[in-house]
Amino acid sequence: MRSLSFLSVFITITKLHLLSFADGFIARQLTIKVSRAKPQLFLSGRNGMDNNQQKPYISEKSDTFPNSLPRSYIRRALFLSSVLSIAAGGSLIMRVGAYTTMPSGFKRIQTQFIAALGDPESSTGSNANEWGLWKLDPGPRGVWLKQYNSVLVKNKGIAPAGWKFDPNDWWLEEHGLIMEAPLFPLPQGKYLVTGGRSTTAVLTVDKPADNTKQQSWSLDSNAKLYDVTHLPCRSARYSPVTSGNVGSPLNARIEDFPVSPGAEMPSVEGTKKQDYAVLFVIGVEDNIKEL
Repeated sequence: MRSLSFLSVFITITKLHLLSFADGFIARQLTIKVSRAKPQLFLSGRNGMDNNQQKPYISEKSDTFPNSLPRSYIRRALFLSSVLSIAAGGSLIMRVGAYTTMPSGFKRIQTQFIAALGDPESSTGSNANEWGLWKLDPGPRGVWLKQYNSVLVKNKGIAPAGWKFDPNDWWLEEHGLIMEAPLFPLPQGKYLVTGGRSTTAVLTVDKPADNTKQQSWSLDSNAKLYDVTHLPCRSARYSPVTSGNVGSPLNARIEDFPVSPGAEMPSVEGTKKQDYAVLFVIGVEDNIKEL
């Protein structure tokens, strides 16, 4: 029994080392630098994302990742990381919040995504009614800007994933993919949210106030909105200022993408833009049956 116990401890420690190495390998190889600069994407009012089962994006417009490393480096990093993760008893699924223990009264869910507005230094607000929710990662379900005519226009606004493009209210993400809109408003309840960095917090969204549509929100543990924002995921909402194709995706500049982590999304001629922060939802209250 004592020898079996020693072997079990040895295997567990080995797994932890391998998982840690696997998680850090891609970051070290790609040397992705996430700027601490405050993103310009939290101003409230419209006029002012990676489902964890998807592979990281690689820009279509060049043979290099945004940090100019060759794709061969990326392939080797992903391959070795996957092998090490499997050897450690892991899986090919990105472990967003994998090391987070669910608080009492919460259950883990497949990662969903919140589009949030607010002061990045705030822990509370009253505009959760302006926040949206993507139940599925909108990136892999998106359409490349250069395919706007050949895919969306040709198919009367219906994307291959089944969602409908709204020419008067459309979304872009950081790689130049046109996305489906999130569901509005964010349902009331408690969510376990993270930015995939060092902070995980409980987000509480209250029911709408009487006679208004405003919903209060708050983060626990002194967490700020910036702390639970996933900086590499950028998203923005665009509305034409006039009718016609003046404010369409055709006016977007392909060379403006991909967008650096934490940076503001590009403006598009003929539109007004609102940037949104992206938060990962990794858990909800036990009493919430479905989001």
